[in-house]
Amino acid sequence: MTTDQWQADRLDLDGYLARVGLEPQEPTRAGLDALHEAHVRTFTFDNIDVLLGQHPGVGLDAVQGKFVGRGRGGYCFEHSTVFAAVLERLGYTVRRHLGRVGDPADGSQQGRTHMVVEVALDGQRLLCDTGFGMSLLRPIALADGAEDDHLGWRYRMERHDEPAKDTEDACTNTTWRMRRWRDNGWLVMHATDELPVTPMDVAIGHHYTGTHPDSHFTRTLVVARHLPDRHVTVTHDTVTVRRAGEPTEHRPLAAGELADWLEVLDVPLTIDEEQNLLRRAADLAASGS
Repeated sequence: MTTDQWQADRLDLDGYLARVGLEPQEPTRAGLDALHEAHVRTFTFDNIDVLLGQHPGVGLDAVQGKFVGRGRGGYCFEHSTVFAAVLERLGYTVRRHLGRVGDPADGSQQGRTHMVVEVALDGQRLLCDTGFGMSLLRPIALADGAEDDHLGWRYRMERHDEPAKDTEDACTNTTWRMRRWRDNGWLVMHATDELPVTPMDVAIGHHYTGTHPDSHFTRTLVVARHLPDRHVTVTHDTVTVRRAGEPTEHRPLAAGELADWLEVLDVPLTIDEEQNLLRRAADLAASGS
């Protein structure tokens, strides 16, 4: 085993930068912002390989084979794994975090099945979230009450400290809730914790997300991407289009429409993969999943 448990030295950095269309830069806030947005706009958020039964795993070699080698996307464990490695190779100070999607106030919060990356830069903590369905375009300060408005997309961070359970020590559990401005209110997207993360934690989270029958990603197709003028999310039976500052468009997916969206969202599938995905999506739609 190497001294770097995340094996960032195995990353094809030149290949990644060529894929997102950037040159290597010194670790600065402007460079981090540019890299984050380039990543989010280059790679889709999707669970295609889960539904096709061909997911290669979330180790760095497997992930960069998809992202760098093929220009494919994936979900949070993949996005954050490759993005963290890129940041480390470029000289940024990085921590990996896991979190829970949903709002604890309404009972919708899930297990620790989301992964984000923290960067410490110039005395500030910054949260990078490249692998969410509705991803940030650029990092946001990891500070209570921090807000960001970029191209009309508004986000807010909130710190929550709760006493640790089952202990007599004066310990607290700290979580960071990310909110997105939607329909005149702050919607909770996910809550990130401060616990240490190892590659095994990521592998276990991926195993549940990609195989458990109760996981959303084993029962629903999701393909999402930030396009220049809108954010689009397509499932096996719906289309959602969001534009900053405008009402959300949400409607049923028409018969035969999925193939058109795969082209619009520029998902690089082989002919066999696309045909298999269209069949799988049709089966999900017919079953009412």
